[in-house]
Amino acid sequence: MTLLLAGDIGGTNTSLRLVGAPAQQALYEARYPSQEFPDLVPVVRQFLAAAGIELGDTPAPEKACFAIAGPILGNTAKLTNLPWLLDTHRLERELSVKHVSLINDFAAVGYGIMGLTSEDLLPLQAGQPQPDAPIAVIGAGTGLGEGFLIKQGETYQVFPTEGGHTDFAPRNELEFQLLQYLRDKYQISRVSVERVVSGQGIVAIYQFLRDRLDKCESPEIAHTVKTWEHETGRKEKSVDAAAAISQAALAKSDPLCEEAMEIFVDAYGAEAGNFALKLLPLGGMYIAGGIAAKILPLIQEENRFMRAFTQKGRVSALVERVPVSVVLNPQVGLIGAAICAGRL
Repeated sequence: MTLLLAGDIGGTNTSLRLVGAPAQQALYEARYPSQEFPDLVPVVRQFLAAAGIELGDTPAPEKACFAIAGPILGNTAKLTNLPWLLDTHRLERELSVKHVSLINDFAAVGYGIMGLTSEDLLPLQAGQPQPDAPIAVIGAGTGLGEGFLIKQGETYQVFPTEGGHTDFAPRNELEFQLLQYLRDKYQISRVSVERVVSGQGIVAIYQFLRDRLDKCESPEIAHTVKTWEHETGRKEKSVDAAAAISQAALAKSDPLCEEAMEIFVDAYGAEAGNFALKLLPLGGMYIAGGIAAKILPLIQEENRFMRAFTQKGRVSALVERVPVSVVLNPQVGLIGAAICAGRL
């Protein structure tokens, strides 16, 4: 059995998993606070030592793949929210691993799609699947990731994109007002869709409704958002305003939050539909990221997400053929990193 090491490296946490190939059997897994370590190497060494105690023998993985929340330049990666500079050759040498790969965290989600089961997915639209057609992955979280998979022989090749940085396309008067609000707020000439369809977008929509439309706030949410605003620019915030807004909307306890999340879900569904038109992913579209699985009732309510997804005028019939599912497994990126490691 070949031992693989998979990692999902973020500014807050580093998740590591030891996997036995070719069956992709998870042997040991642990999570560590990234900020407490000066580099990835001591994290991995601590992980392998703990795995050795659990398994009875210190493992020596032959291949490793780490999904990084930041840009990959050749064989190096600089994390967005950590002072870590990673290099595959250095990692191979210092960890005594024969092959190490660094991939973008959303590319890892793309690989992870191939390792999911039906229990990891919630279908939103059955569509008319075609086995060899492209597969699309979109995911709102801290930002907005978009990528796709193309069949090559017996497997798929994953291609990340920067689709989240395309222009936000308002579809009604309220969204046009939101666009202008964001242009004024950030003093920018164009607004990317990521500024609306993301965690920061949830807060921005709330602020827009509060500031431009004079919607009444509840004291609790107002305090959370004000705290979040005062901490703008900090790497670590003491509150998660987007989570507070979405949770209040789920609980039906705050009309302003409910309206903000309705706009968010509409914009998310519309952007997913735009991506579907560009790719025609009849192999399936997967809604990943850190937000969708947490707000499922809002996505399904009145079929809101899929209604925005399919409202494409005379080409609506095309996107109605696309199978659409929400990814429920939060470890899809770790699964993808293990699959990628197995291919090295």
